Amino acid sequence: MALYRDEGIVLRTTRLGEADRIVTLATPEHGKVRGVAKGVRRTKSRIGARLEPLGHVTMLCWRGRELDVITQVEILEPFRSLREDLSRLGPAMTMLEVADQASAERHAAPELFALLLGALRTLSTSSSTLVLAGFLWRFLAVEGVSPVVDSCATCGCPGPLVAFDPAEGGFLCRRCRRGQAVGEESVGIVQRILGGGLRGVLGEGEHASDDEVERLGLLAVERHLDRRLRTAHNPLSPYGAGGSAE
Repeated sequence: MALYRDEGIVLRTTRLGEADRIVTLATPEHGKVRGVAKGVRRTKSRIGARLEPLGHVTMLCWRGRELDVITQVEILEPFRSLREDLSRLGPAMTMLEVADQASAERHAAPELFALLLGALRTLSTSSSTLVLAGFLWRFLAVEGVSPVVDSCATCGCPGPLVAFDPAEGGFLCRRCRRGQAVGEESVGIVQRILGGGLRGVLGEGEHASDDEVERLGLLAVERHLDRRLRTAHNPLSPYGAGGSAE
């Protein structure tokens, strides 16, 4: 086995035996890591509290055939404010679920890791309802499947764009419209998010179309992942409420 060090964000945990846990983390250099943390469910464990979902940590691991072994952990950012605020916990857990489903084990994913960490940091300080939406749309760009948002995805005309269909590849004009009807403000916000203007959008406070922008982002991400995101539709599910598969 090889010894390695990396930083990570805890995505979820699963009980193993009497006192151990399997911890799943997103890391920049090793992609998704599934490691055994031995004895962490014992009350005297020194690292158990450091391996809770949402925690940003550094860790030392032994490479295993199927599961790695986590031997040392230091907390960098606990993101306690996200755990203690239900209005932030739901979006945070959806971000973790997206990263969990999108990342591959032992394949470096620095862009996805940076996106997740940046979004959690923003969520911990911002009350904007567009933080999750921004993460979802930027995730699609990182994955290389960003929808067409500046013109009709079917015919290429500049607009006006009045509908969104991920199966067609993005926004659609009146002649080609199908899927979800969208408002002009939503189109503009999505264009700004994908054009590098997310910080400015978040600084403007709430928009009437915020919920629609998030809903469209979820629609596109779920199509890309080919699965329904439990945490987005049921924040009180076991994964969503506790961030754990235990």
